[in-house]
Amino acid sequence: MAASHRVSVFPSPRELGPALARLVAERAAATGSGRFSLGLSGGSLVGILSRDLPAAIAAAGPAAPSRWLVAFCDERLVPPEHPESTAGAYAAQLLPQLPAPGPRVLAPATGLPPAAAAADYAAQLRQAFPGEDVPVFDLLVLGLGPDGHTCSLFPGHPLLQEKEKTVAAITDSPKPPPERITLTLPVLNAARMVVFVATGEGKAAVLKRILEGDEENPLPAARVRPRPGQLRWLLDEPAARELTIPVEKHPVP
Repeated sequence: MAASHRVSVFPSPRELGPALARLVAERAAATGSGRFSLGLSGGSLVGILSRDLPAAIAAAGPAAPSRWLVAFCDERLVPPEHPESTAGAYAAQLLPQLPAPGPRVLAPATGLPPAAAAADYAAQLRQAFPGEDVPVFDLLVLGLGPDGHTCSLFPGHPLLQEKEKTVAAITDSPKPPPERITLTLPVLNAARMVVFVATGEGKAAVLKRILEGDEENPLPAARVRPRPGQLRWLLDEPAARELTIPVEKHPVP
């Protein structure tokens, strides 16, 4: 493991959530009066952040969400009201809880065909990160699938080799819905900090492969190695049960 690669283990998502929320709020506060750029993934992370982030922001004080730029690490090309929409879920659950004025949000145009939606989102990122060939996020919060995928980067998929595009379209996702757009590995690996969140015993086997393996053809999540940024893993005990590496254990408060 890289020196900056830390693994923290909590008894359950109930204890993990506040720790993740504090980390987000602290990273925002560390930017001082400048902008804080945050990339969010969907799935169970929506509920965790919606439950715990508003209180963490209030406790942190000066990190006003009006200085935040929020983007999404991938998106299913479905309408915002669809239950699979990441942007729609955050708009319904988290964003209304943040103090006004809220963050600037970059939302993919899901009504376009996949290639056009990817190009449009890449253009939004270029405008939001002027002068940067690859956008450098202050923090990316990523999830992990039991197959080792993260964002919409799946094992064995050609998108793992993408080196030029910052946003790519996928029309054959093995996990429905099939049409999506996703940030690419160059963007993930340019971030100042990446935090993976994984919970449940269904993630235990793949976490052992990612964190303890040395595979010739690594899984997508194992390819996320931000340079010169930091890499953190926040796990619950069921997800971490097969690990033998040293971890930071956080008991119930």
